[in-house]
Amino acid sequence: MAMMRLRREDPRIVGAFRLHRRLGAGGMGVVYLGSDRRGQRVALKVIRPDLAEDQEFRSRFAREVSAARRIRGGCTARLVAADLDADRPWFATQYVPGPSLHDRVAEEGPLRAADVAAIGAALSEGLVAVHEAGVVHRDLKPSNILLSPKGPRIIDFGIAWATGASTLTHVGTAVGSPGFLAPEQVRGAAVTPATDVFSLGATLAYAAMADSPFGHGSSEVMLYRVVHEEPQLHGVPDALAPLVRACLAKDPEERPSTLQLSMRLKEIAAREAQGLPATRPPAQRERTEHSTGAGVRPTERYTEGGTQGRSAQGPAPRTGGSRTGGSRTSGSRTNGRQAAPQSRPNGRPAPSSRPGGRTTSTGLRPANPRLLRQRLFVFVVVTLVVALGIAAAQALQG
Repeated sequence: MAMMRLRREDPRIVGAFRLHRRLGAGGMGVVYLGSDRRGQRVALKVIRPDLAEDQEFRSRFAREVSAARRIRGGCTARLVAADLDADRPWFATQYVPGPSLHDRVAEEGPLRAADVAAIGAALSEGLVAVHEAGVVHRDLKPSNILLSPKGPRIIDFGIAWATGASTLTHVGTAVGSPGFLAPEQVRGAAVTPATDVFSLGATLAYAAMADSPFGHGSSEVMLYRVVHEEPQLHGVPDALAPLVRACLAKDPEERPSTLQLSMRLKEIAAREAQGLPATRPPAQRERTEHSTGAGVRPTERYTEGGTQGRSAQGPAPRTGGSRTGGSRTSGSRTNGRQAAPQSRPNGRPAPSSRPGGRTTSTGLRPANPRLLRQRLFVFVVVTLVVALGIAAAQALQG
């Protein structure tokens, strides 16, 4: 996490903590790196002076502290101390070393499928504890996830709210970050644990693509896409795409639960780490087409974990245009999904994928390592049994 020197206007001591560096600043206040007399390092958030007299902001700050106290588990930074009655309210949590997921992806590019699945599994398990405490984060996004040596940590519960609460603080104003808000948040409907599942799906898509699944643009444009358009997941690995798409379902009832996500992502992480089975590129996903009122539209069906038989529509396709550099070039839309070109570095087309399995350049299917190990094990066992039988027979004859 980037640190900056204290400014002239920054306090040097808050409560029992001495401040050393600035860790960042947000809409509510400034976060400092501090330490107590025992040397314990903390991340200490102090509300901005101009907001200290605003009762609405004080209430929001109090909600963050209340949420931090209610949540149990290793998914969040542990609350160390707080003073909500001070002239400038503050609270301190355990300092979490490590960059945010946003910074990691910005510096290193898209993460491997195994890493995305492992991070997603830990976050899903953490959200289980958050939701069991009756809290919905409502602003889960890459910059609110810190990648510590002990695993990812969820931070910034500043707009966290009890399950079932509305997402509007003022009429027509949604609280959260465009591109990671769930459709029900944009509409001002009640939030539920499924709201965080949508944000987690958008966050995992960002980690896999280094881009938002809803592109870039003004807040109004981003909110419109979240509600009315399908996510763009062309760069998401094939092993993760169906699960991510299920998380981004417009209807909260169609999204998987955090427990289902945790179990499924753990399986994907283990399989991807071992390299078995190898996944196909996103452009080669099997799709089924069904007729709609606007024509033929490709869909993908997620049939794993606890969401078997649940269909999720593919992204709204675009031809003649693309999203680059934060904007989309002009072009017409069609009802077919445009597949990414498939080619090898030497210019030759990549071999096509067949339903029966992968094939090599010679047209033969590669050997299955697991099957080879099983056959070798059977051969060794049979050989040992025969050898023991012969030795026993010779001993009886002697």
